[in-house]
Amino acid sequence: MLLLPQMAIVAIFFFWPAAQAVYQSFLLEDPFGLSSEFVWFLNYDDAIFSSATYGQSFWFTLLFSGIVTFLSLSLALLLAVQADAVVRGQSSYKTLLMWVYAVAPPVAGALSLFLFDIHIGPIPKFFAHIGWTFQPGSIAFDAIFWVTIASVWKQISVNFIFFLSGLQSISKGVKEAARLECKNGWRRFWTITFPLLAPTSFFLLIINITYAFFETFGIIDTTTRGAPGGSTNTLVYKVFQDGFLGADLGGSSAQSVVLMVLVMLLTFIQFRVIERRVHY
Repeated sequence: MLLLPQMAIVAIFFFWPAAQAVYQSFLLEDPFGLSSEFVWFLNYDDAIFSSATYGQSFWFTLLFSGIVTFLSLSLALLLAVQADAVVRGQSSYKTLLMWVYAVAPPVAGALSLFLFDIHIGPIPKFFAHIGWTFQPGSIAFDAIFWVTIASVWKQISVNFIFFLSGLQSISKGVKEAARLECKNGWRRFWTITFPLLAPTSFFLLIINITYAFFETFGIIDTTTRGAPGGSTNTLVYKVFQDGFLGADLGGSSAQSVVLMVLVMLLTFIQFRVIERRVHY
């Protein structure tokens, strides 16, 4: 009985929409939703397999997710290690790094919009001084760089909190024994400290991949909106463009089904392959 409310939430907000998406992916509907026709896998063929733009979004999503996940975890781990070593002013240092956690992805995108604005933004002005003409509206690399930096900045604080908690959960006795056994700090970290963070790292890996696939929607929508030429279109943003802006409900449903299967497959691989190396 105590589980029923949570089960109801999962059923209403996950299973029912997922089943509805699967059903609509086999329908060809008019933009007004007045009529529909069962077309089997036609939507999958038109919106996915025969679409050049979908392939572009697919490969960009994989590359973008990998870079965002790697940079977010790496920088957060570096900051967590430095914060754990701070003796004085530790609370202030941790608070400053955690503040970004309260910022929603669309707000992070809006903040980066001011920072990366080619007319008034300080970052393009800095790039101009080093000879880089920053043009995210017309150059794909510049736009990708922009959304990547904004996405990484938003996620670092979340990872920092978990990594710092993991570091502080390691007993002082283990740390002192590690210092006696290994004088080299770099080697001591990778052979003793980092393996003890394996459960935290595995959890954050799943969270960050999910974040890069889905939650970066707000950042992309407030910054590039997929421009230039769809070069910053992630799979979830393409579902929004085709379904809500293009009124292609069947095609967007087919894309959402493929996206759901892809994320489930990635999660399955992580649990089957990576979790075996995790020692709790």
